[in-house]
Amino acid sequence: MKMNPRDLGKIMKQAQAAQAKMAAAEEELGEREFTGSAGGGVVEIVVSGRHQVKSVKIDPQVIRPEEADLLEDLVLTAANDAHRQAEETLRSAMDKLTGDLGLGGML
Repeated sequence: MKMNPRDLGKIMKQAQAAQAKMAAAEEELGEREFTGSAGGGVVEIVVSGRHQVKSVKIDPQVIRPEEADLLEDLVLTAANDAHRQAEETLRSAMDKLTGDLGLGGML
């Protein structure tokens, strides 16, 4: 099956437009912040869409030397929660973008 050069040009333009929109969406999402929490909010971690930890807040009531392992687990859980939110938001935005461009699962 031969492809018409005009069709190829159209596909290339669509791919370039998709690439530009994806770059813009990634930039926008990279600027967003996501807050993960654990222990009913006694530990909160804020990460950027680029997965950089921006802040860590720990309720002073949970700082007990004899329970350091519990606090470590809470920090880890909050960090993973924030990263999961960032990933889900990015995945959803990319799915919407590729769907809007009629590219299905190509990207």
